Amino acid sequence: MMQFIRSRAGKFVVIPIILAFIGWMVFEIGRDVTGAGGGRPGEVGTVNGTPISQDAYANAIQSLTDQARQNGQEISAEVQQQIEEQAWNQLVAGILIRQELGRRGIRVTDQEVVWAARNVPHPNLSQQEIFLTNGQFDINKYREFLSGSTVTQEMYLGLEAFYRDWLPREKLARQLAAGRYVSDAELWRAYRDETETATVDYVSLDLARLAPRSPAVTDAEVRRYYDEHRDEFERGRGARLNVAIIPLTTTEADRQATVQRAREIRAQIAGGADFAELAREHSADPSSAVNGGELGTFRRGQMVPAFDSAAFSLPLNQVSEPVVTEYGAHLVQVTARTEDQATARHILLPFEKTEEEQARLDAKLDSLQSLAETRGLQTAARLTGASYRPGIQITDEAPFIPGAGSAMEALNWAQDEWLDPAREPKVKPVSDSFENEQALYVVELESYHGRGRTSLAEARGQIQAQLALEKRRATARAEGEKLLAAIRGGQTLEQAAAARGLTVTRTPPFTRVRPNQELGQANAAVGAAFGTPIGRVSQVVETAAGLFLVRPVQRTDAVRAEFDKQKESLRARVDQQLRQGVFDAWLDAVRESAKIRDNRERLRQRQQQGLT
Repeated sequence: MMQFIRSRAGKFVVIPIILAFIGWMVFEIGRDVTGAGGGRPGEVGTVNGTPISQDAYANAIQSLTDQARQNGQEISAEVQQQIEEQAWNQLVAGILIRQELGRRGIRVTDQEVVWAARNVPHPNLSQQEIFLTNGQFDINKYREFLSGSTVTQEMYLGLEAFYRDWLPREKLARQLAAGRYVSDAELWRAYRDETETATVDYVSLDLARLAPRSPAVTDAEVRRYYDEHRDEFERGRGARLNVAIIPLTTTEADRQATVQRAREIRAQIAGGADFAELAREHSADPSSAVNGGELGTFRRGQMVPAFDSAAFSLPLNQVSEPVVTEYGAHLVQVTARTEDQATARHILLPFEKTEEEQARLDAKLDSLQSLAETRGLQTAARLTGASYRPGIQITDEAPFIPGAGSAMEALNWAQDEWLDPAREPKVKPVSDSFENEQALYVVELESYHGRGRTSLAEARGQIQAQLALEKRRATARAEGEKLLAAIRGGQTLEQAAAARGLTVTRTPPFTRVRPNQELGQANAAVGAAFGTPIGRVSQVVETAAGLFLVRPVQRTDAVRAEFDKQKESLRARVDQQLRQGVFDAWLDAVRESAKIRDNRERLRQRQQQGLT
């Protein structure tokens, strides 16, 4: 929840969370992928003959799910699917890495483990505020933490397990990157990319004005595109649904009920109840609730406006009246404050439906489902006042229903219904209700397709739209060339653009590598911004965002003296990026060539059929 309350970066992670992280390392690193020693029979797959047990897969999923929940993330159906894929990929990568470590005979000594534990903290720990001094990581604070009484024997074992796993991988990365040296010239180029800025005037060659008509696309062009881009038409699962939606919008009555609950808790505190205990019991901010509501120290402007205003105006140690933000009602207590910083704790009560409103919605949903089974979903929606949306397409790539939000559960249901041997082909199945933060909804299944390649007939509309866009861009490019010829003939950029109904826009300063809202990032337009002489108009450049003419008006150069001061720290960072890039490329290549068998879908179907 902290990431929602705070409007910018700046996390305060307390000791319990750090200890939980170390505890997770014990579990995560120490897991036996092959499941040796017992557990459920069967395997979810193999990697070059090495099995991945069902236990290992289930444990990996549970570990990642626990992490997500600890971070305050709701585990929706699509989040669960992402977790399952992440767990599978981690297990596969782990086996491939261990196989390579064994082939190369890479090992680590006890002395290397001890040195790394004291001098190379895990990145997730090195960024925590309790280890920072003046915003910089303080190795002495970290070492004091390691030698303190809060670290148990189990946690030491967890750290040891982490470094015994990480150090061989680091050695492997260094071996893979051996001989790849980052020269001073390359460092200077990287520094320039990060620090030099350009400000430009640009004209967007607007297709709506320069190529307004949709050009004809022939069947032969469609067929040729399909044949030449077959890989683009591989698709995941998809379903066509009719949907009846009951929105779960927050009413003013819901808001007032939440505010009243906050007032009641405030009265308990005024009567002597412990703020911290009530925060642990009631607060919906998981990252602070575990520590009695403590938010740590934050700067003015870091919180959302209403919270920030309260934090910098409340008398010290006084519990506020309910502070209402988009996330709910907060009780805030400020324990210390300077002009620009405050230390505070809070209790967050999210807006929730009243019991009366929830009962009304439940009754409406029961009526919707009952009527849908006998009279069809469309009639049921009309009679109950639910919103009805026919012909909604959802896929693995876009599992969303307009007005209802997340719909992965509905897609999973559609797959099960469509593949059910007992399904009557002429009957449209109607689901039980689904629920997410946005709505209650019921779906009726029109059709379903599994993973595979989209047929030419299905892809025709998409291909026609793509080819029409390409033709319109070609027309706009030709108009851009005419505009450029007029400029070369003596007109200004402004004059040539105005003659065609286009406008000249100026960007704020941007670098080569940071995202640029107007022109994009690391593309031809950015290249023109830094490569075209000041005051001169570039050739027509094309990016994913569109077609542009670019005229640089100002650039700042990198300062060599500043580079010299930062060169060694920059070298360390670039070296690490280089090793990581080489390692990732190696892992992609070895995975591509590995013999990987994925039994997950088959096992899931067997489980549904009661065969396992």
